[in-house]
Amino acid sequence: MAAGLAFVLAACSPTLARFERTLAANDSATAALRQWCEAQRIAAPAEIVADTEKDAKEAANPAIRAALGVGADEPLAFRHVRLRCGGAVLSDAKNWYVPARLTPAMNSALETTRTPFGTVVRPLGFRRERLASQHGRAKECPAGTVLSHKAVLRVANGRAISLVIECYTRANLAKEAF
Repeated sequence: MAAGLAFVLAACSPTLARFERTLAANDSATAALRQWCEAQRIAAPAEIVADTEKDAKEAANPAIRAALGVGADEPLAFRHVRLRCGGAVLSDAKNWYVPARLTPAMNSALETTRTPFGTVVRPLGFRRERLASQHGRAKECPAGTVLSHKAVLRVANGRAISLVIECYTRANLAKEAF
């Protein structure tokens, strides 16, 4: 019962509403989280780091492949990360992406560094197409999620490069902006 009450209060939070506006104003969740971390003074400097689950594997279902505009045989890559600012995990994200639509340097950075996806692919000038948003935990998200998003990232010619499921944590609501 207490967890349910905490969720109801979080969903009504003016802080959550401001957080949602910050996300909506950015095509890159990484950029939005950096802005949020700085505004909320979660950590200084407001740097977003992707803690990657190196051995994470999750096959793309037909709906994910359709959203990305790829056939059953087209290679996809998968990355599961926890995006944090300082010691605070702000997002748990699953990302399926099309390596053939990125540069070799971008693919290498995604495979070998803790650089967030949005930072790596920023030179492509992508835009975000939100497919779903809900307060609380979507079925793909862990417990403690206060906001869930599903989105496709597209480049200027309309081709999808990534489908991401983002699970935003209570840490985003922990501090108030001054």
